[in-house]
Amino acid sequence: MEQMTDAERDVLKKAIYDKISPRRKKFIDKIGYAAWDPFSEPHDPLDIRKDPTRRTSQQLIREFLQTRGQGEVSTEYSRGAWELCMGVMNGSERHRGMYEFCRWHQELMDREGVEGKLGPKP
Repeated sequence: MEQMTDAERDVLKKAIYDKISPRRKKFIDKIGYAAWDPFSEPHDPLDIRKDPTRRTSQQLIREFLQTRGQGEVSTEYSRGAWELCMGVMNGSERHRGMYEFCRWHQELMDREGVEGKLGPKP
């Protein structure tokens, strides 16, 4: 948008105010006409969270699921992976506990020389 003079901004601001609905005017009057800025720049979108590998949650889950065999991926499996991915990305204590338990359990199985994964498959 071109740079406007203060006088032009005031005229345009008044014209915008006159054309808006009474309900919106009530809100503007509540915050104060002088404080209202119809020309403010839009806010930046939420920053997209990335993990330490600089991947988004979408990228992580897509990569993970592509490494699984076709018969291994059910809807429930995918939902569980997605939930854990989001929990880890957001720093959820609940999901951190699940993640750390899985790592600990795998280390235990490795130390004791036990082959296998998590419990029997249904």
